[in-house]
Amino acid sequence: MRKVLRGVLSLAVLIGTVSATGASAGAATAAEPAAQQGSGHTSSSESSSEDIKDRILAIPGMSLIEEKPYPGYRFFVLEYTQPIDHKHPSKGTFQQRITLLHKDTTRPTVFFTGGYNVSTTPSRSEPTQIIDGNQVSLEYRYFTPSRPEPADWSKLDIWQAASDQHRVFKALKKIYSKNWLTTGGSKGGMTATYFERFYPKDMDGVVAYVAPNDVNDKEDSAYDRFFDRVGTKECRDRLNGVQREALVRREPLEKKYEEYAEANGLTFDTVGTLDKAFEATVMDYVWAYWQYSLLADCDTIPADAPRATDQEIWDSIDTISGFSAYADEDLAAYTPYYYQAGTQLGSPDIKQPWLGNLSRYGYQPPRTYVPRSIPMKFQPSVMRDVDRWVRNNARHMLYVYGENDPWGAEPFRLGKGARDSYVYTVPGGNHGSKVEGLVDDEKAKATAAILRWAGVAPASVEADPAKAKPLAKFDARLDVRDNELRRDRGTLRP
Repeated sequence: MRKVLRGVLSLAVLIGTVSATGASAGAATAAEPAAQQGSGHTSSSESSSEDIKDRILAIPGMSLIEEKPYPGYRFFVLEYTQPIDHKHPSKGTFQQRITLLHKDTTRPTVFFTGGYNVSTTPSRSEPTQIIDGNQVSLEYRYFTPSRPEPADWSKLDIWQAASDQHRVFKALKKIYSKNWLTTGGSKGGMTATYFERFYPKDMDGVVAYVAPNDVNDKEDSAYDRFFDRVGTKECRDRLNGVQREALVRREPLEKKYEEYAEANGLTFDTVGTLDKAFEATVMDYVWAYWQYSLLADCDTIPADAPRATDQEIWDSIDTISGFSAYADEDLAAYTPYYYQAGTQLGSPDIKQPWLGNLSRYGYQPPRTYVPRSIPMKFQPSVMRDVDRWVRNNARHMLYVYGENDPWGAEPFRLGKGARDSYVYTVPGGNHGSKVEGLVDDEKAKATAAILRWAGVAPASVEADPAKAKPLAKFDARLDVRDNELRRDRGTLRP
């Protein structure tokens, strides 16, 4: 159902000249309007009587992939024509996927950025539920299918991505004229932060969850300190013991790995060898546990690793880290992340002294996971610039971290220049931490701030933030948020 417009839209369409051909072609791919399937036409409270789908498809460069029904909403999967290089828009375009969960143009809108691929299943981020609003979700550039062909990887950077978001916002703001917030988790929270840094006048607020802030890529001792204290000694000893034992038993476990790779058709050309992929998976084990599990889950880890069977060690590593993670077939989907980690974002490197001299490669750098045909050069000033800007200029920015999440070891911090901005931590929280998990006082303050920034805080909340609650009821289908943060098992990715 994808459009055939890729690569053939004229520059006139890209820079804003209306293309009736593009709009009509987009409409031709549409599913039946949700109104005919029980969702209803545009609300009577909307500012225009024109159907919302027609208004969206009238945007130059916007086309429809499909519409999916959801009670109380209209949900659209769209493509938008973007320049490959925002500094030189005449030098080619690509199609970027967007989803739109439409409620009402009289409601505020949340701009969700996952930092990776966009989900085409209707869902609602926590801020969207809190403000009872619309949600626009954007696929990050260079994650397929939102990738130019051929790909000029030098155009994958945080400014170009922020400029993608800026263009989408400008196009949709004409329809959704109320307040806008931007949000995202992990790399999505980083993305929301970078958008605010480069386009601080676009959004009315930022809600960034578990967003790492690697200011100095060569100094990672904060992670070592984190792993020295996280959880309990008993749990740390269990995890360290299994990880160590996996390297002690490298030979028999790699035989199992060879059989596993053959059975699943896995290859290791990018990392170079099965041995490197095996060790990378094992080295991620402790990190991945704390990223996605809770202290209460430690009972699932073998208590006496030296006495565990090979199968028990294998199963524990595979369940938490995933032995397919560094095969070519899995890595290919994440090439854009590793490219960015190795050029601008930075990546953690931890010592793990409990492994002694069993590691042959240590924590392998992002370069290991990117095909050699793609050139990379690290730019150390980029994250320093963002960090400095947040400390001195944060306005209406909320950061939420998890106490037991390794990615929070290097968080964003606020300086004297920050205004109406907050950093909160969920006790015992992992990489899925949300406002809902904060202690009551902080949860109320954070919720009140989100409502206030969106322009929908009830008078009772304005008078007393302790009364702040989400405006929309929890929806078991829309509000399942684990997938916002969990990519694949294991792998050291935010």
